[in-house]
Amino acid sequence: MNVLIIEDEKPAARRLARLLADLGVEVAHMLHSVEESVDWFQRNEHPDLIFLDIQLSDGLSFEIFDIIEVNSSIIFTTAYDEYALQAFKLNSIDYLLKPIDDEELESAVKKYKSLNNSDQKIALDFEDIKKLLVNPLEREYKKRFTARVGQHLKIINAEEIECFYSENKGTYAATSDGRNYLLDTTLENLEADLAPEVFFRVSRKFYVNVNHIKDIVAYTNSRLQIKLNRFNEQEIIVSRERVRDFKLWLE
Repeated sequence: MNVLIIEDEKPAARRLARLLADLGVEVAHMLHSVEESVDWFQRNEHPDLIFLDIQLSDGLSFEIFDIIEVNSSIIFTTAYDEYALQAFKLNSIDYLLKPIDDEELESAVKKYKSLNNSDQKIALDFEDIKKLLVNPLEREYKKRFTARVGQHLKIINAEEIECFYSENKGTYAATSDGRNYLLDTTLENLEADLAPEVFFRVSRKFYVNVNHIKDIVAYTNSRLQIKLNRFNEQEIIVSRERVRDFKLWLE
């Protein structure tokens, strides 16, 4: 299997390559920009499988395919929740949300191998996907959520929520009055509902509201710890793979 990684963050690319090596998949090459990728595709045999970051340093990776016709299978990787992830699921082998989970990566590789062995081919329609890349500033996001409390429904305004978190297979909203409400959803399903300028997914377990951050402290292994105004039941740690994006988000 000839595998290529296109990812502008070199540490993230190296980590993905290590995870793939653990699965017995060797990466032939790593590229880091649209320009570099176009040049490489013009000079080299195209790979069997591409792990493709959506947002590169010099533009969207789809720009590569405006210039080069690529027939490789694709697994999308993204840290940007505003993208229509389900569309990527339908138009590629799979998508992986950063920070990439090793079990989800293994599942995506198995899916690729299964389709490859059956000679199935997914037809990529990049134009249809690009139409779904909506500017976050033009979108409407949920302003309130509901949670069942006994026989009643509690209405929770989004601005009151300090963070969303997962625990014991449940998803909770922690509010500024110190309460925690169980929601009938998952963190993944919340992605399309949360305004990206307000909420940021700092790890697989937490979304935080920028307006309720009290302090940010340096933590071990180049990570960050977030302290909110009221929520203190668990440590909120920005995963190392998300620190750079988190700092950019704060600016």
